[in-house]
Amino acid sequence: IGSIVVVDLVESYLVIGTLEAVGPQHVSFVDADLHDHRESNSTKEIYASETQKFGVRVNRKRLDVPRHLVVAVSRLADVVA
Repeated sequence: IGSIVVVDLVESYLVIGTLEAVGPQHVSFVDADLHDHRESNSTKEIYASETQKFGVRVNRKRLDVPRHLVVAVSRLADVVA
């Protein structure tokens, strides 16, 4: 809670943002970037690495994601470039 995390979701979605809460049904973020990989020319890994360098591209002040869509979670600082 309070850390900037990278969350891989099912299909081609990625969330990078500040983890606010984890509940039984949803994971909540603030100052988040909901990114659809299909709209990009880079991989999820490259996108996360670029975010480490340049900062989170906030496009959501608040975001709630259903837990069943979450594939993986890691701190942005733990992404290996």
